[in-house]
Amino acid sequence: MTTTELDWTTWHAEREEQLRLPHGWLSLTALEWVPEEPTSYPGLPGTWRATGAGVELTAAAADGLVVGGAPVDGTVLLEPTDGLPGELVQVGDRTVEVARRTNAYALRVRDPQAPTRTAFTGVPTFPVEDRWIVDARFTPYPSPRRITVGAVVEGLNHFPTAVGTVRFTLDGVPQELVALAGKPDGLSLHFRDATSGVSTYGGGRILKVGEPGPDGHLRLDLNRVVNLPCAFTAFATCPLPPAENTLTVPVAAGERLPA
Repeated sequence: MTTTELDWTTWHAEREEQLRLPHGWLSLTALEWVPEEPTSYPGLPGTWRATGAGVELTAAAADGLVVGGAPVDGTVLLEPTDGLPGELVQVGDRTVEVARRTNAYALRVRDPQAPTRTAFTGVPTFPVEDRWIVDARFTPYPSPRRITVGAVVEGLNHFPTAVGTVRFTLDGVPQELVALAGKPDGLSLHFRDATSGVSTYGGGRILKVGEPGPDGHLRLDLNRVVNLPCAFTAFATCPLPPAENTLTVPVAAGERLPA
């Protein structure tokens, strides 16, 4: 096994352990949009309603709902921020994430016993090859730009921050991608290629890289391209890639379409 393969094996094992977390992406069992009138949901105690300020949750102490370590007994206001992880409500061993997406609020139920988690056997990948490790050059914009991209859920938008462009060559063909600000740091390259919708997820994949060098140099290891959460579950609201981020050659590297 080569050094590249050894390093990738360690990285990939950590990636799969993150997916296996009890309340990670594989634990999602529901995505419910919250209306303005008080609403109850099957299997969830309390009533929930969307307001201009957030989501109001009303429950009795006997319902067993917990927010911020304190039992809910009455009405609490949950105020998630668009595009960020939501506010959390504990319901026994389940977690309800109250999230904001564009101008709507949603509940995402995370259950450690979700079949997508308990039956998970790993993420299929392409073979690891040194040919997919390439040098690139980052050119920053004069100032970061907030852009609008679509989402896998029709009618939703995401507003990532574009910070510049990354140029590199694959199979002798020049490529260019809009680079997004990473979370919490570095860069995020969200793209489609000729494998998208065939052997890889149709909504694109992401490569996360560190901060560029002083001269803008980057080392891209496409063996570490990963799926978005929406490749694993129907209850995610993932962004789509920027419209211009389509590579002109197939990238048979990184994670493949999950079973």
